[in-house]
Amino acid sequence: MTPIITAFENSPDEGRDLARDMRLRWAFEEVGQPYEVRLLSFAAMKAPAHLALHPFGQIPTYQEGDLVLFETGAILLHIAGAHAGLLPADANARARATAWVFAALNTVEPPIVEREAAGYAERDKPWHRERLPMLDARVATRLDQLSARLGGADWLDGAFSAGDLAMVTVLQRLKGSALLDAHANLAGYVARGEARPAYKRAFEAQLEVFRAARRG
Repeated sequence: MTPIITAFENSPDEGRDLARDMRLRWAFEEVGQPYEVRLLSFAAMKAPAHLALHPFGQIPTYQEGDLVLFETGAILLHIAGAHAGLLPADANARARATAWVFAALNTVEPPIVEREAAGYAERDKPWHRERLPMLDARVATRLDQLSARLGGADWLDGAFSAGDLAMVTVLQRLKGSALLDAHANLAGYVARGEARPAYKRAFEAQLEVFRAARRG
C-alpha cells in the first residue's frame, strides 16, 4: 500500500522548502519509494478528521494501512527503518544516525524556530530589539558546537543518513543569515544536502504545490 502524507494546500513558506512535509518527501526520494500527498487547507487541519490523525492539528501526517503517525522525526525514522538508504547497516552507526535526528529536532531546531517566530510575532513589541541578541546568541552557540563537530567532514557521521537529512532541513531555516554564513562548513553542508538528486526531486514536488495554488 502506498503511504499517504499530508501537506499544506497553500504553504506559508511560498514553496521555499521549509514546510515539514519536505523532510518526508526527501526521505521517500532517498529510499526510492513512491508516496501520495493529501493537501489540506488551514481549516481542514483543525477539523475532526485531521485531528484524529494529528492531535495538534498540524502537518505532516503519515498513513499506511492501519498505521498512522505524526511528528516528522518519528515518520522519518519509520521510513528510514523500513527501506535501505537512510540508516547504516552497522548497529552502532545506525544508533548514532538516529541520535542525530533527535539532535537536529530537539537541540538545534528549537532556538532557531524561537528566533524565527520572534521575528514575525514580536517585531512590533517594545522588547523585541533587546531580546533579539539573546535569541541570536542561543542559535550561535548551537551552530558553534555543530560546526566544531562537523569539522571538515561532508556528513555528520560517515555516509549521508537520516540524521543529515533532518539537520540540513533545520539549518535551511537560517539560509542567507549571518549566523549560518559565519560557519563556512555548515553553509557548505547545507549546500551538499540541497545538491543531492533526491532533494531536488522533493523540492520540485513541493514547489509545484505552491505554483498550482498560485495558478488557482
